[in-house]
Amino acid sequence: MPEKDHERLATELGSAVSLLMRQMRIASPHGELTPSQRAVISRIDTEGEATIAALARAERVRPQSMRLTVGALEERGVLARSPHPTDGRQVVFSLTEEGRRMLAVVRQAKHNWLAVAIADRLTPEEQRTLATATELMRRLMPR
Repeated sequence: MPEKDHERLATELGSAVSLLMRQMRIASPHGELTPSQRAVISRIDTEGEATIAALARAERVRPQSMRLTVGALEERGVLARSPHPTDGRQVVFSLTEEGRRMLAVVRQAKHNWLAVAIADRLTPEEQRTLATATELMRRLMPR
């Protein structure tokens, strides 16, 4: 059972990370993308082409919901479909050049916002503390 101090720290850290992520999403010039759409674009960029079923499992949503998300991205020219390499009954989705460009713009805007906020709002000593905290947060991740 965690101690009260650990529980409080976990709650505060989770809240701070959520607020930071929300602000980074707001800083993105493609605010019209939903969080689900952003997650799909990022996942396909990282893991490669995928079926609707695989994306739904990975994002823990129903295939019907993923179909709507992917359909909206395909309609915008961000994703393209092609035949599955081994199963003719399925299709896979991959990023288009427009999708790659959009993802790069979104990521750059987030990073720019965060870099400016760090430079403008934190002292050099606080920046060093943040660097240490960042490393500690990485150590919390499973390996």
